[in-house]
Parts: sequence; C-alpha cells; structure tokens
Amino acid sequence: MSSSPLSLKRRSLLIGCGALVLMSGRALAAPAAPRRLSLRNQNTGETFDGPYRDADGPLPDAMADLAKFLRDHRANKEGPVDVGTLDFLADILEAVGQSKATVLSAFRTPETNAMLAARSLGVAEHSQHLVGRALDVTLPSRLPDAHRSALDLKRGGVGWYPRSHFLHIDTGPLRSWEMFGQNLDGLFAPGARGTRLRTVSQRMKLHRALARRQMMGRN
Repeated sequence: MSSSPLSLKRRSLLIGCGALVLMSGRALAAPAAPRRLSLRNQNTGETFDGPYRDADGPLPDAMADLAKFLRDHRANKEGPVDVGTLDFLADILEAVGQSKATVLSAFRTPETNAMLAARSLGVAEHSQHLVGRALDVTLPSRLPDAHRSALDLKRGGVGWYPRSHFLHIDTGPLRSWEMFGQNLDGLFAPGARGTRLRTVSQRMKLHRALARRQMMGRN
C-alpha cells in the first residue's frame, strides 16, 4: 500500500523536527479525530496542552514540543518520544474521566539512571525510561481507578505506588507490580511546587529503595 502525499510530507517534517518518534507495536491505529493531552511537568513547571497525533500520524510540532517537555531535566537532554506510551496515557485518562495529568518522570539518560541507581532509588538498569517508553504520572483524582484501567488495557508495564500517589506506565513487556513506601524524593527537582506533589516529593527516596529489589527484575 502506497503512502499518501500528506503522510510522506508528515514523515519528512518529523525527520526535520529533530525528535526521535517511536511507533511501538502497542501504538493504536490512526484515530479518526486528533488525540490530545494536557500535561504538566512537576520538575520544570512546563506544560503541554494540545493534539499530538491525527489520522495521518504524529504531529511534528507536537513531537518536538513533547521531546523537550519529557526531557531528562537533570541533564537537560531530549530523548525519543513513544507515541504508544502517549496513547496509553490518553486512554487511561479517558477511561477515568480525567482531562489532565502531571508527569513526574519520563526520559532518562544513562547517566541520570546510573546516578539514581547509585542512590538506591530502585531504578532498573534497563529501565524503559532510558528509551522514552515510560512515564510516571499522578492525577488530580481517581488515581486508583487509573491503575485498574491501566491493567485492563494490557499495553505494557504498570507500577502502582499508592502511598506516593503515582502510577508508572510503559510500553515494554506486559507486567505489573505494586509498591508501598515513603520519602521517595530522588526523582524530583529541588524546590518542586504544589501541596500534594510536595508530599510526593518528600516520599520518593525510601519508596524507591523499598521497590528496588522487585523492580530490578521487572522493568
């Protein structure tokens, strides 16, 4: 089947935008209407609000914006953007009637991953974050429902951290885990704002330490 002129033009624009766009095996078929996301990055305060793909595929400008938005904020380096992971998140939000999500962690460079692992923060050596296929997110409400919906969708990895109030999703191998703990602050930037999310930040370190042994074999 030959590609349409618009699809070929879109592909050229994607190459020109400089972002590595991944279309994983779990990415959905092209939607009839544009798909949208409304996101806030907890570490940088940046936002993304708009469509990211339509019937002809990923939108070049949106992919460039998302590559920056989901970058490793410690190294200030952009990574690949997996459209399947974005679709996974969009479908979870739709399933639980939420319009927005806050991103706690997305792409990580090997250096950042190694630094977090050295600090006993439960980071897997071959984490899906390294290849841009993972997101750690929190929602204003209905996060437990979002966890159940993520499991039902069967798109990849689902990690549930109820005490730290966040959900890990990825488009890696199908698996799931649940972890309890507190003081897992290692994944957040210093000085991150927000009442609920400051509490999350304060809980991160211990939680990742407790999760490490189980997660190392799973993601």
